[in-house]
Amino acid sequence: MLSVFRRAIVQQTRGFATNNIAVDGFTGAVGNTPLIYLKTLSEQTGSKIYGKAEFQNPGGSIKDRAAVGIVLDAEEKGRIKPGGTVVEGTAGNTGIGLAHVCRAKGYKCVIFMPNTQSQEKIDLLSMLGAEVHPVPAVPYENPLNYNHQAKEYAEKLENAIWTNQFDNTANAYAHYISTGPEILEQTKGDIDGFICSTGTGGTLAGVGKYLKEKSPKTQVWLADPPGSVLYKYVSSGGKLIERGGSSITEGIGQGRVTNNLGIFINDLSGALHISDEKSISMVYQLLDSEGLYLGASSALNVVAAVELAQKLGKGSKVVTVLCDGAYRYQSRLFSKKWLESKGLGDAIPESLRKYAVLD
Repeated sequence: MLSVFRRAIVQQTRGFATNNIAVDGFTGAVGNTPLIYLKTLSEQTGSKIYGKAEFQNPGGSIKDRAAVGIVLDAEEKGRIKPGGTVVEGTAGNTGIGLAHVCRAKGYKCVIFMPNTQSQEKIDLLSMLGAEVHPVPAVPYENPLNYNHQAKEYAEKLENAIWTNQFDNTANAYAHYISTGPEILEQTKGDIDGFICSTGTGGTLAGVGKYLKEKSPKTQVWLADPPGSVLYKYVSSGGKLIERGGSSITEGIGQGRVTNNLGIFINDLSGALHISDEKSISMVYQLLDSEGLYLGASSALNVVAAVELAQKLGKGSKVVTVLCDGAYRYQSRLFSKKWLESKGLGDAIPESLRKYAVLD
């Protein structure tokens, strides 16, 4: 399917965001993010570790790609007309991306989200003009899950779509035609490993599928936080277990194999489980040593990239994604009291506690 999104991406110059070609509004500015060499961690491991700077998308996160791809796919298929309503169930960043796209295209945006998400995300959605419905965080199997509520709400409206980010494979396709090709070009086709965490599965499946087609030597791994079933699913050869536990990370981890992830899950090279303690420590390390102010899911991805590089050996080249910045979570990640309430106070390296300035 050569969608409008693909044609829009192809018209842009691939590579770094410093090209001098003007783009068409918000949607044209999505993608073509820099690939950042993480110098300190690379030197420590003897490998080359890179992070795709998705926080530089105009809406501030990697989810801008899915938002643009899904809406353009719906337009191409005639599922939404001018003045329509876009409805989604989201843990935050996809909703923010959709709210931006809706403002740019004149659609109304309605978001259902778990009430466990940071206040910064909820406030930003409201500022962007979205109608926000925080609902209790319950498992997907529960009919009151935020995804089901979003679907039912959209079905009651005329000229409305439920974007269904978890199971609408236009999500993964957006990464297959943009993020994957960008990474391969920016590494000059030489990449030993790609790893990232997954919520919808769109990034991992889309990027993974493209890289394996174009660079068969590249290993593609999944990184998983506490409370998710995917690490055990992959490492056990496909056995789903009951979800248990929780994580302070937002928007990643899963209790099922989504349609997006299902495109690629059987082609994964492996999976790594990353603790919250390691993710919090890396939030502070990246700020101190690389000058990067990133959220916990980005930090988790970097921890995973380091561990994968160690598995692949010195000289390996590993890429991950830096999903978003820390400013959407700063009231938690940089609060000693909040981290201590989660049993994570000791996760901050002693020499870096000077950065935990919020109480």
